[in-house]
Amino acid sequence: MTASDFVYNPYGITGAVLVVCLAYKLPAMIRAGSRNPLLRQVGGLLLAACSVFIFAAPPTIAAVNDFTGITNFSAPWVYSLLTGFCASCLLLIIKWRGGSPGSIRRAKYWVYGSYGTLLSALWILFALGEHDVERLRDLDTYYATTPYMREMIVLYLLGHAVAVLITSALLWSWESRVRGTGWLHKGIVLLCVGYALNLVYDIVKLTPVVARWTGRKDLDWMSTDLAPSIAALVGLLIALGFILPHIGERAAQRWAARREYWALRHLARVLRPLPTASAPVALSRFAPLDLRLTRRQTFIRDALRQLGPFMDSDLHERSKAQFITTGSNAAEADAQADAITITDAIARMRADGGRNLDQPFRPPMDGMRNLDSISRALRDSPSARAARGKAKNQESVTV
Repeated sequence: MTASDFVYNPYGITGAVLVVCLAYKLPAMIRAGSRNPLLRQVGGLLLAACSVFIFAAPPTIAAVNDFTGITNFSAPWVYSLLTGFCASCLLLIIKWRGGSPGSIRRAKYWVYGSYGTLLSALWILFALGEHDVERLRDLDTYYATTPYMREMIVLYLLGHAVAVLITSALLWSWESRVRGTGWLHKGIVLLCVGYALNLVYDIVKLTPVVARWTGRKDLDWMSTDLAPSIAALVGLLIALGFILPHIGERAAQRWAARREYWALRHLARVLRPLPTASAPVALSRFAPLDLRLTRRQTFIRDALRQLGPFMDSDLHERSKAQFITTGSNAAEADAQADAITITDAIARMRADGGRNLDQPFRPPMDGMRNLDSISRALRDSPSARAARGKAKNQESVTV
């Protein structure tokens, strides 16, 4: 064991990224893991991937060997972690794709049985083999011709290759069915590329082993230098492929909520001076966005209900027809007519002094569903600018 063995660690960046991904998913796993089996499986997969890259690093290999007192104990341990990772990928893909409960259950039993048998065989072969010389980087090629150790190496590579082939086939058959689904499709594409590179990894690892059987040692660099770099890239792609749909969907939802929150601010400012059925709840600017959006939407709908008796349905229809004749489509014309109706109703309410609050709601209120479009129309409507300016000075509560 030399200093270069400890310096050589192509898994560092991948391992760090995987740890960050696991830390990102950990709060959600703690909160909802008991109610979401798929989330638990994603967490288990990330944990298995982290373990593979941490324990496959030469410094960790040496530490595990020293701790157990068994030369090259890390070999079957890392192979077992890699086999467990393969099984986790298969189980997650099976669950992710869905199907009848019976087919999912049979597939899971097949994975448990086959890979449980493979793990047992790896440890039995290691116990039977001779492995007295510690190898941190080139164990596969160094022991490629050693009885039992040779079988253990080939068995783990073949088990990995079979898992990769099955998972790749499942992914490619699924990819065509999820096109147009946004982040899910992007994640599946990353997984397809990652598993395609996984096949390259198996070829790169197995080629020098077979070459050793014929007495050639000039291909050992494929296993010691090229394969770890491919494995690091594979780990990144697969991890990103599994977590990207979750992160992407969440980011898209937050972005949509933020856009709606800001889109509604013009409507909220115009309605701010109106009496509402309940007092607005004070929230800090650091309150969760979803809570602030819900509060703003609730305030607007409450204010519109109070304003409903003063809305002029005839004015709404005339305004809508006028906007359509000037080139606006139906949705734009409806929002612009709503903006004018709201501005007019505010003026009516102020002139009336609120005496008609007990009158029944009028039709325009029932059709006001697209609040962000109405808010944009209010922002762009000259007839609403004076009302907005007056509203800013009459109320200090932020909505």
